[in-house]
Amino acid sequence: MTAWRRLRDWTEAGVWPRLHATLLSELRRADLLDLDDCAVDGSHIRALKGGTSSALHRSTGPDSAPSTT
Repeated sequence: MTAWRRLRDWTEAGVWPRLHATLLSELRRADLLDLDDCAVDGSHIRALKGGTSSALHRSTGPDSAPSTT
């Protein structure tokens, strides 16, 4: 139970975002942050009301078959 309470308390206190910022700062200072090898995972970013997009959505399927009529 102690671990769960600490996790809850640290989360409520905002420890994780500050720890993340500190780690990024240290990596930048040591020139160890290489953003060429990074990925953005959309599962961690909330799109309110589906988000907004003015771009057309490209199909990920194969090209459509030619019409036979």
